[in-house]
Amino acid sequence: MSVIVEIAVDPIGTCTTSVGDFIAPIVKALQDAGLNVNVGPMGTSVELKSIDEVGGLLKLVHDTAYRLGVKRIVSTVRIDDRRDKDETMEYKVKRATGKA
Repeated sequence: MSVIVEIAVDPIGTCTTSVGDFIAPIVKALQDAGLNVNVGPMGTSVELKSIDEVGGLLKLVHDTAYRLGVKRIVSTVRIDDRRDKDETMEYKVKRATGKA
């Protein structure tokens, strides 16, 4: 079954209010890791195979931000761990928009 994780990363201590220059390399690192990534305006969703992979996902995100020079990171995480049926991010969006 799939686990969908939404993460919003707030880099702190960067001397700028803009976050795009920090988020883009994080998204690339997730994609380079072979993850299915969906970037939204307020957070990024990622599909994982199991709940066991959440820690690795968060470590990758934070390690990437620290390598970019971010001094402090605050992340907000939401996890959709549904085990009775397999749902993808694409399916959930189609259902929510009446296109499924």
